[in-house]
Amino acid sequence: MLDEADHIEWCNPLAEQHFGLDCTRDIGQQITYMARQPEFVQYLSMRNFGEPLILRGARQDGLTLSIKLVPYSVNKKLLISRDNTRFERIETMRRDFVANVSHELRTPLTVVNGFVETLHDMPSLENDMARRALELMGEQTQRMERLVNDLLTLSKLDNALNALQEEKVDMVALVRALYQEGLSLSGNRHRLRLELESDCAVLGSTEELRSAFGNLVSNAIRYTPQDGEIVLRWQEQGGQPVFSVRDSGIGIAPQHIPRLTERFYRVDRSRSRETGGTGLGLAIVKHVANRHQARLEITSEEGKGSIFSIAFPAKRRLPLPEETQT
Repeated sequence: MLDEADHIEWCNPLAEQHFGLDCTRDIGQQITYMARQPEFVQYLSMRNFGEPLILRGARQDGLTLSIKLVPYSVNKKLLISRDNTRFERIETMRRDFVANVSHELRTPLTVVNGFVETLHDMPSLENDMARRALELMGEQTQRMERLVNDLLTLSKLDNALNALQEEKVDMVALVRALYQEGLSLSGNRHRLRLELESDCAVLGSTEELRSAFGNLVSNAIRYTPQDGEIVLRWQEQGGQPVFSVRDSGIGIAPQHIPRLTERFYRVDRSRSRETGGTGLGLAIVKHVANRHQARLEITSEEGKGSIFSIAFPAKRRLPLPEETQT
């Protein structure tokens, strides 16, 4: 329990362990004299206690605390700490397991797929059943390779040590490249349109944004019937850069929208398998958006299509050359 000046008024035995306190000695001391981590001091000074603070390496090596401050009474605060060390270790083990298994699967899948392609191209293969079997084997190994690649991408995005590599991203060039890839992927089955309403760049990772935007484009093509329309748009709304993909596809029922970014969540499992989706694309999009402090917004109606948008914060907008000169 802290007073208005963050002096300690009372603490229980667990708080003593978490912060290295001694109740008989430290009552009346300011909490920042005991817990000196810069992020904790900043958390106290900002006075914005809506979200908990994750404090790693608190007092003991490997100890991870979730810290929450709750104002009460008149100018008093209750400081609540929770030991998340075991949970963090389990999450680390899970991420490492997925990454290691995915790496191990990649090599044998590449070998199997190579042999399948070789056998399929052999001129002596005259049996129609054998040829069809090889086609199916090739499709499934390619699907497994896509799944492994998506799992590796998610593991990389999940890794707390993998800091965002920021650079100036030429969004006009990126969106144009995605438009060309979309035309190739569609194979003239859809009407694709490109709408460039802004020339601004953003601060971020070109590789990650290409992956996220590419997933949105491929999803639109995958779930839009033949002769449907798909629009890629780069614009600004209220000072925020926004990339969006609008399609005239099958749409999504309202109850499914909140869960779309969950890993392996599928609205229609049979259709997802038919179209070759891995069930991880939108999870990757959400991770990339979060790493850029951006919002993924989804609006959809069954039978009338969907709009997937990524809205970047204004602070990530880079000025145009003429704006810099003025």
